[in-house]
Amino acid sequence: MGHNHPHAPLSTTALRYSLVATAAYVLITLLAGLHAHSLALLSKSGHNVTDLLALLLSWVAVFIQTRPPSATKTFGYHRAGVLAAFVNALTLVAIAFYIFYEAVMRMRNPVAVHPKTMILVAVIGVVMNGTISWVLFRAAHDVNIRSAFIHQMGDTLSTAAVIVGGWVIMLTGRTWVDPALSIGIGCLILWSSYGIIRETLNILLEGAPQGLTAEHITASLNGVAGVRDVHDVHVWSIGSDTHALSCHILIDDITMSQSEIILRRVKELLIAEYHINHTTIQFENANCEVAHGCVIPVGAAGLHDAAKTRH
Repeated sequence: MGHNHPHAPLSTTALRYSLVATAAYVLITLLAGLHAHSLALLSKSGHNVTDLLALLLSWVAVFIQTRPPSATKTFGYHRAGVLAAFVNALTLVAIAFYIFYEAVMRMRNPVAVHPKTMILVAVIGVVMNGTISWVLFRAAHDVNIRSAFIHQMGDTLSTAAVIVGGWVIMLTGRTWVDPALSIGIGCLILWSSYGIIRETLNILLEGAPQGLTAEHITASLNGVAGVRDVHDVHVWSIGSDTHALSCHILIDDITMSQSEIILRRVKELLIAEYHINHTTIQFENANCEVAHGCVIPVGAAGLHDAAKTRH
Protein backbone atom coordinates (compact mmCIF):
# COMPACT_ATOMS: atom_id res chain seq x y z
CA MET A 1 0.00 0.00 0.00
CA GLY A 2 1.43 3.37 -1.00
CA HIS A 3 1.85 6.25 1.44
CA ASN A 4 2.06 9.90 0.63
CA HIS A 5 4.95 12.04 1.81
CA PRO A 6 3.69 15.64 1.81
CA HIS A 7 6.92 16.89 3.37
CA ALA A 8 9.09 15.62 0.50
CA PRO A 9 8.86 18.79 -1.69
CA LEU A 10 9.81 20.98 1.30
CA SER A 11 12.69 18.65 2.13
CA THR A 12 13.93 18.72 -1.46
CA THR A 13 13.81 22.52 -1.66
CA ALA A 14 15.55 22.91 1.69
CA LEU A 15 18.31 20.50 0.74
CA ARG A 16 18.82 22.10 -2.68
CA TYR A 17 19.25 25.55 -1.12
CA SER A 18 21.55 24.13 1.54
CA LEU A 19 23.73 22.39 -1.06
CA VAL A 20 24.37 25.58 -3.03
CA ALA A 21 25.07 27.71 0.06
CA THR A 22 27.36 25.10 1.65
CA ALA A 23 29.38 24.65 -1.55
CA ALA A 24 30.01 28.40 -1.66
CA TYR A 25 31.05 28.51 1.99
CA VAL A 26 33.43 25.55 1.57
CA LEU A 27 35.36 27.58 -1.00
CA ILE A 28 35.32 30.71 1.20
CA THR A 29 36.60 28.94 4.33
CA LEU A 30 39.27 27.04 2.40
CA LEU A 31 40.74 30.16 0.82
CA ALA A 32 40.41 32.18 4.02
CA GLY A 33 41.96 29.41 6.12
CA LEU A 34 44.97 29.21 3.82
CA HIS A 35 45.36 32.99 3.82
CA ALA A 36 44.97 33.33 7.62
CA HIS A 37 46.96 30.16 8.47
CA SER A 38 44.00 29.25 10.71
CA LEU A 39 43.50 25.59 11.54
CA ALA A 40 40.07 26.45 12.93
CA LEU A 41 39.00 27.78 9.53
CA LEU A 42 40.62 24.89 7.68
CA SER A 43 38.85 22.51 10.05
CA LYS A 44 35.61 24.30 9.24
CA SER A 45 36.32 23.90 5.55
CA GLY A 46 36.94 20.16 5.96
CA HIS A 47 33.84 19.80 8.09
CA ASN A 48 31.81 21.71 5.51
CA VAL A 49 33.03 19.34 2.78
CA THR A 50 31.50 16.47 4.77
CA ASP A 51 28.39 18.62 5.23
CA LEU A 52 28.24 19.07 1.46
CA LEU A 53 28.49 15.33 0.90
CA ALA A 54 25.99 14.69 3.68
CA LEU A 55 23.48 17.10 2.17
CA LEU A 56 23.98 15.54 -1.26
CA LEU A 57 23.42 12.08 0.21
CA SER A 58 20.31 13.27 2.04
CA TRP A 59 19.00 14.92 -1.12
CA VAL A 60 19.37 11.69 -3.11
CA ALA A 61 17.82 9.71 -0.26
CA VAL A 62 14.71 11.94 -0.25
CA PHE A 63 14.05 11.01 -3.87
CA ILE A 64 14.66 7.31 -3.24
CA GLN A 65 12.59 6.98 -0.07
CA THR A 66 9.52 8.61 -1.66
CA ARG A 67 9.40 5.98 -4.41
CA PRO A 68 6.30 3.78 -4.16
CA PRO A 69 6.50 0.15 -3.01
CA SER A 70 7.24 -2.49 -5.62
CA ALA A 71 6.84 -6.25 -5.93
CA THR A 72 10.25 -6.79 -4.33
CA LYS A 73 10.32 -3.74 -2.00
CA THR A 74 6.90 -4.16 -0.44
CA PHE A 75 7.50 -1.52 2.27
CA GLY A 76 8.97 0.91 -0.25
CA TYR A 77 12.28 2.68 0.27
CA HIS A 78 11.79 4.29 3.69
CA ARG A 79 15.18 3.13 4.94
CA ALA A 80 17.12 4.91 2.19
CA GLY A 81 17.00 8.02 4.33
CA VAL A 82 18.02 6.04 7.42
CA LEU A 83 21.05 4.64 5.61
CA ALA A 84 21.99 8.13 4.42
CA ALA A 85 21.81 9.47 7.97
CA PHE A 86 23.95 6.58 9.27
CA VAL A 87 26.64 7.18 6.64
CA ASN A 88 26.53 10.92 7.33
CA ALA A 89 27.12 10.35 11.03
CA LEU A 90 30.05 8.01 10.37
CA THR A 91 31.72 10.62 8.15
CA LEU A 92 31.33 13.16 10.93
CA VAL A 93 33.10 10.85 13.37
CA ALA A 94 35.99 10.37 10.92
CA ILE A 95 36.42 14.10 10.33
CA ALA A 96 36.31 14.78 14.10
CA PHE A 97 39.26 12.49 14.77
CA TYR A 98 41.18 14.06 11.88
CA ILE A 99 40.57 17.49 13.43
CA PHE A 100 41.90 16.21 16.79
CA TYR A 101 45.07 14.99 15.09
CA GLU A 102 45.67 18.29 13.27
CA ALA A 103 45.00 20.28 16.43
CA VAL A 104 47.58 18.34 18.43
CA MET A 105 50.14 18.83 15.66
CA ARG A 106 49.39 22.57 15.55
CA MET A 107 49.84 22.87 19.34
CA ARG A 108 53.26 21.25 19.05
CA ASN A 109 54.22 23.53 16.17
CA PRO A 110 52.39 26.88 16.61
CA VAL A 111 51.61 28.93 13.51
CA ALA A 112 50.75 32.63 13.47
CA VAL A 113 47.16 33.29 12.40
CA HIS A 114 45.25 36.31 11.08
CA PRO A 115 42.38 36.83 13.54
CA LYS A 116 40.61 39.52 11.49
CA THR A 117 40.20 37.12 8.58
CA MET A 118 38.99 34.44 11.00
CA ILE A 119 36.34 36.75 12.42
CA LEU A 120 35.12 38.02 9.04
CA VAL A 121 34.71 34.54 7.55
CA ALA A 122 33.14 33.22 10.76
CA VAL A 123 30.52 35.99 10.76
CA ILE A 124 29.57 35.03 7.19
CA GLY A 125 29.41 31.42 8.30
CA VAL A 126 27.12 32.11 11.26
CA VAL A 127 24.66 33.93 9.01
CA MET A 128 24.75 31.24 6.32
CA ASN A 129 24.68 28.20 8.61
CA GLY A 130 22.02 29.74 10.81
CA THR A 131 19.80 30.33 7.79
CA ILE A 132 20.35 26.79 6.49
CA SER A 133 19.63 25.37 9.96
CA TRP A 134 16.31 27.21 10.07
CA VAL A 135 15.32 25.99 6.59
CA LEU A 136 16.21 22.38 7.47
CA PHE A 137 14.49 22.63 10.87
CA ARG A 138 11.20 23.39 9.14
CA ALA A 139 11.63 20.23 7.02
CA ALA A 140 13.14 17.94 9.68
CA HIS A 141 10.41 15.28 9.71
CA ASP A 142 12.68 12.25 9.63
CA VAL A 143 16.13 11.21 10.77
CA ASN A 144 17.65 11.85 7.33
CA ILE A 145 16.79 15.56 7.28
CA ARG A 146 17.39 15.79 11.01
CA SER A 147 20.94 14.54 10.56
CA ALA A 148 21.53 17.28 7.98
CA PHE A 149 20.00 19.81 10.39
CA ILE A 150 22.34 18.70 13.21
CA HIS A 151 25.28 19.08 10.82
CA GLN A 152 24.31 22.66 10.14
CA MET A 153 23.38 23.54 13.72
CA GLY A 154 26.74 22.25 14.88
CA ASP A 155 28.38 24.38 12.20
CA THR A 156 26.54 27.47 13.41
CA LEU A 157 27.66 27.01 17.02
CA SER A 158 31.24 26.08 16.17
CA THR A 159 31.53 29.01 13.75
CA ALA A 160 30.34 31.35 16.48
CA ALA A 161 33.15 29.92 18.64
CA VAL A 162 35.64 30.83 15.91
CA ILE A 163 34.51 34.47 16.20
CA VAL A 164 35.23 34.42 19.93
CA GLY A 165 38.58 32.75 19.31
CA GLY A 166 39.54 35.35 16.74
CA TRP A 167 38.87 38.15 19.23
CA VAL A 168 40.91 36.38 21.92
CA ILE A 169 43.87 35.93 19.56
CA MET A 170 43.64 39.54 18.42
CA LEU A 171 43.63 40.82 22.01
CA THR A 172 46.14 38.43 23.59
CA GLY A 173 48.21 37.02 20.71
CA ARG A 174 47.82 33.47 22.05
CA THR A 175 47.73 31.34 18.92
CA TRP A 176 47.06 28.11 20.86
CA VAL A 177 43.43 29.28 21.02
CA ASP A 178 43.05 28.34 17.34
CA PRO A 179 43.82 24.58 17.69
CA ALA A 180 41.97 24.55 21.03
CA LEU A 181 38.89 25.78 19.20
CA SER A 182 39.39 23.00 16.66
CA ILE A 183 39.32 20.40 19.44
CA GLY A 184 36.10 21.95 20.73
CA ILE A 185 34.61 21.76 17.25
CA GLY A 186 35.63 18.11 17.00
CA CYS A 187 33.96 17.29 20.34
CA LEU A 188 30.78 19.02 19.18
CA ILE A 189 30.83 16.96 16.00
CA LEU A 190 31.18 13.70 17.96
CA TRP A 191 28.38 14.65 20.32
CA SER A 192 25.99 15.49 17.47
CA SER A 193 26.85 12.27 15.64
CA TYR A 194 26.21 9.96 18.59
CA GLY A 195 22.44 10.44 18.69
CA ILE A 196 22.08 9.92 14.93
CA ILE A 197 24.21 6.75 14.96
CA ARG A 198 22.23 5.32 17.89
CA GLU A 199 18.85 6.07 16.30
CA THR A 200 19.73 4.81 12.83
CA LEU A 201 21.34 1.61 14.15
CA ASN A 202 18.23 0.93 16.20
CA ILE A 203 16.09 1.24 13.06
CA LEU A 204 18.41 -0.87 10.91
CA LEU A 205 18.52 -3.58 13.61
CA GLU A 206 14.70 -3.42 13.85
CA GLY A 207 14.69 -2.36 17.48
CA ALA A 208 11.60 -0.90 19.10
CA PRO A 209 11.04 2.77 18.19
CA GLN A 210 12.25 5.29 20.72
CA GLY A 211 9.77 5.66 23.57
CA LEU A 212 7.87 2.46 22.70
CA THR A 213 8.14 -0.95 24.33
CA ALA A 214 6.39 -4.22 23.53
CA GLU A 215 5.40 -4.54 27.21
CA HIS A 216 3.66 -1.15 27.27
CA ILE A 217 1.83 -1.82 24.01
CA THR A 218 0.78 -5.28 25.21
CA ALA A 219 -0.68 -3.79 28.39
CA SER A 220 -2.66 -1.25 26.36
CA LEU A 221 -4.01 -3.89 23.96
CA ASN A 222 -5.06 -6.09 26.86
CA GLY A 223 -7.32 -3.26 27.95
CA VAL A 224 -9.30 -3.31 24.69
CA ALA A 225 -12.81 -4.74 25.14
CA GLY A 226 -13.00 -8.29 23.77
CA VAL A 227 -9.24 -8.98 23.99
CA ARG A 228 -8.41 -11.88 26.33
CA ASP A 229 -4.66 -12.08 25.78
CA VAL A 230 -1.90 -10.57 23.62
CA HIS A 231 1.36 -12.33 22.80
CA ASP A 232 4.11 -12.60 20.15
CA VAL A 233 4.25 -8.80 19.99
CA HIS A 234 6.89 -7.33 17.67
CA VAL A 235 7.26 -3.59 17.05
CA TRP A 236 9.87 -1.95 14.83
CA SER A 237 10.50 1.00 12.52
CA ILE A 238 10.38 0.76 8.75
CA GLY A 239 11.69 4.32 8.49
CA SER A 240 12.38 7.08 10.98
CA ASP A 241 8.71 8.12 11.11
CA THR A 242 7.00 4.87 10.01
CA HIS A 243 6.42 2.17 12.62
CA ALA A 244 5.05 -1.37 12.27
CA LEU A 245 3.65 -4.01 14.60
CA SER A 246 2.69 -7.68 14.47
CA CYS A 247 1.01 -9.69 17.23
CA HIS A 248 -1.33 -12.54 18.12
CA ILE A 249 -4.54 -11.69 19.97
CA LEU A 250 -6.71 -14.22 21.80
CA ILE A 251 -10.48 -13.59 21.60
CA ASP A 252 -13.63 -15.52 22.43
CA ASP A 253 -15.40 -17.85 20.01
CA ILE A 254 -17.40 -15.12 18.30
CA THR A 255 -18.66 -14.29 14.82
CA MET A 256 -16.57 -12.64 12.13
CA SER A 257 -18.50 -9.37 12.42
CA GLN A 258 -17.86 -9.24 16.17
CA SER A 259 -14.13 -9.92 15.70
CA GLU A 260 -13.98 -7.09 13.16
CA ILE A 261 -15.21 -4.69 15.85
CA ILE A 262 -12.36 -5.78 18.14
CA LEU A 263 -9.87 -5.44 15.30
CA ARG A 264 -11.06 -1.91 14.59
CA ARG A 265 -10.67 -0.95 18.25
CA VAL A 266 -7.14 -2.38 18.31
CA LYS A 267 -6.07 -0.48 15.18
CA GLU A 268 -7.59 2.77 16.41
CA LEU A 269 -5.70 2.46 19.70
CA LEU A 270 -2.39 1.73 17.95
CA ILE A 271 -2.79 4.75 15.66
CA ALA A 272 -4.00 7.17 18.33
CA GLU A 273 -1.55 6.28 21.11
CA TYR A 274 1.51 4.97 19.27
CA HIS A 275 1.23 6.29 15.67
CA ILE A 276 1.53 2.73 14.34
CA ASN A 277 -0.23 2.38 10.98
CA HIS A 278 1.38 -0.79 9.60
CA THR A 279 -0.08 -3.76 11.48
CA THR A 280 -0.29 -7.53 11.07
CA ILE A 281 -2.73 -8.85 13.65
CA GLN A 282 -3.68 -12.52 13.94
CA PHE A 283 -6.71 -13.53 15.99
CA GLU A 284 -6.74 -16.84 17.84
CA ASN A 285 -9.84 -18.58 19.14
CA ALA A 286 -10.00 -18.98 22.94
CA ASN A 287 -11.43 -22.49 22.59
CA CYS A 288 -8.62 -23.76 20.40
CA GLU A 289 -6.97 -26.88 21.84
CA VAL A 290 -3.56 -26.17 20.30
CA ALA A 291 -1.28 -24.77 23.01
CA HIS A 292 0.74 -22.34 20.90
CA GLY A 293 -1.81 -20.88 18.52
CA CYS A 294 -4.56 -21.98 16.18
CA VAL A 295 -4.29 -23.15 12.62
CA ILE A 296 -7.93 -23.49 11.64
CA PRO A 297 -9.07 -24.17 8.06
CA VAL A 298 -11.33 -21.36 6.90
CA GLY A 299 -14.49 -22.61 5.29
CA ALA A 300 -18.21 -21.97 5.30
CA ALA A 301 -18.63 -23.66 8.68
CA GLY A 302 -15.41 -22.42 10.27
CA LEU A 303 -15.19 -18.85 9.04
CA HIS A 304 -16.21 -17.47 12.44
CA ASP A 305 -13.36 -19.23 14.27
CA ALA A 306 -10.44 -17.08 13.04
CA ALA A 307 -9.69 -13.76 11.42
CA LYS A 308 -6.31 -12.83 10.12
CA THR A 309 -5.89 -9.31 8.88
CA ARG A 310 -2.98 -7.56 7.24
CA HIS A 311 -2.73 -3.88 6.68
